[in-house]
Amino acid sequence: MILSINPQNPQKRLISQVVDCLKQGGVIAYPTDTTYGFGCDIFNKKGVKKIYQIKQRDPRKPFSFICADLSDVSNYAQVSNFAFRTMKRHLPGPYTFVLEATRVVPDVLTTKQKTVGIRIPENEIALEIVRQLGHPLVTTSANLSGDEPAHDPVVIYENLSKSLDIVIDGGISLGDPSTVISLVDDKIEVLRQGSGDTSWIHHL
Repeated sequence: MILSINPQNPQKRLISQVVDCLKQGGVIAYPTDTTYGFGCDIFNKKGVKKIYQIKQRDPRKPFSFICADLSDVSNYAQVSNFAFRTMKRHLPGPYTFVLEATRVVPDVLTTKQKTVGIRIPENEIALEIVRQLGHPLVTTSANLSGDEPAHDPVVIYENLSKSLDIVIDGGISLGDPSTVISLVDDKIEVLRQGSGDTSWIHHL
């Protein structure tokens, strides 16, 4: 199914339809402020397993997830004062920040080092889904492992409609994948350069 949702003012009833799907273990494709992503409920094992299968991804490579706002992040990650200030300055935005995970996060979503990647994208559709769901949404670029990230929901639907429960059409996305930055132990390390500018790191 493909659902057209208004990117500036997402229709609540359509978001509710998406959330119901996620709660039942569904997997969706949805827009972010960078590329389109695949998503599921982080606490639904059926959905998480399905995303790994769709992506054809090594299960030892965990996914990041989307929080609704910074106040939510501390439930799932150890947030020092330094990390909080850094994230507050740059979120919502095209960054994934890597932090130490709390025990709340399912093991399948953490690395061996027990770290997690957290996003708060500047995209109302993604954020409204998380708000209504009540906890984070798994996020990974909408492509098979090794392929280019997808920007057009119609193309995603044509290629993967049999694997996905819902493809949200929120318009064409234009960004590169997010910039991934580790803040573990209050040390800044750029793990992947993407859409988010990193020149500010040199001025800290």
